[in-house]
Amino acid sequence: MKNSLSLLTIAAFALVFTACQKNDAPPVAVPAYSSTQTLTVNFSSTKPFAFFGFKDSALVVNSDSTTAKWDFGLRLTTFLVNSNASGPGKAGVIMQDGIFASLNTAPTSGYAYDTTSTKLAIKDGSWYDYNPQSHAFIPKAGKVFFFRTADGAHYAKMQLLAVDYAPFTGPAPSQLLYKFQYAYQPSGSNNF
Repeated sequence: MKNSLSLLTIAAFALVFTACQKNDAPPVAVPAYSSTQTLTVNFSSTKPFAFFGFKDSALVVNSDSTTAKWDFGLRLTTFLVNSNASGPGKAGVIMQDGIFASLNTAPTSGYAYDTTSTKLAIKDGSWYDYNPQSHAFIPKAGKVFFFRTADGAHYAKMQLLAVDYAPFTGPAPSQLLYKFQYAYQPSGSNNF
């Protein structure tokens, strides 16, 4: 009986001490997700911008252009970033040279914002070359955009792959097709 009581006491202590051990397992990182998208953009400066939101990986309807649902907007070759003069969001952008797959950490500071309608964060012509003979807009190789998103709490990276004219009839095109790849980090981390 004495041996049984001793064994029960030892088993109880072992159970209590193992149940109270600290769990030193690191938190599980939320992986970034990536996608390739094609965005149809108006060619005319009198038509509305096309707005895109990284969080939902989708085009944002024009009626939501006054919200923080979108991160960037495009019309012809003009980019808007949802901040200050262009929208109510906190989006910012940095353009870096490098290979998309190799740039895996977004900067935490130094982002540019749309300060006025003529002082945009992404300057027209900074990301493409224009060929006057073929009228082609060719994205510059090795240009990667890092975005702090409109909510101010997440990061995305993007590279333009191609800009083509949408099929058209008549004398001139009315839309461009922007093909881009991107990665979005839903956890708020700046690592991809």
